[in-house]
Amino acid sequence: MNKICTSQEQSQKLAELGIDRKTSDMYYWCGSGLRIGGYKAQEEEFDIPAWSLTALLDVLPDELEEGYYLTLFKEGKEYCCCYEDNNGDSFKHTFADNPIDACYEMILKLKELKLL
Repeated sequence: MNKICTSQEQSQKLAELGIDRKTSDMYYWCGSGLRIGGYKAQEEEFDIPAWSLTALLDVLPDELEEGYYLTLFKEGKEYCCCYEDNNGDSFKHTFADNPIDACYEMILKLKELKLL
């Protein structure tokens, strides 16, 4: 089964880290079933906001440190989310089984480094 958004646990962690719920585009209704339509999660505090791949990419900065740009690619069976310069040198990178988890891990890393 393809993953379409962050899990409830990932979503709660992003909210705890201060990622604005208004950047979400889905939500877990009262912590149960997944619903599409971020506007609901933006208004109801008891719903858990959730982020699709598109929404996670919108949260990540396009560029880090001058000249390092956001890149997402598949290498073998893993996805890599990284910041690379024009020479292919990477500044930061994360690997995961799917692109949503790779972007989620990058957000955690950038928050930890105070770059987001």
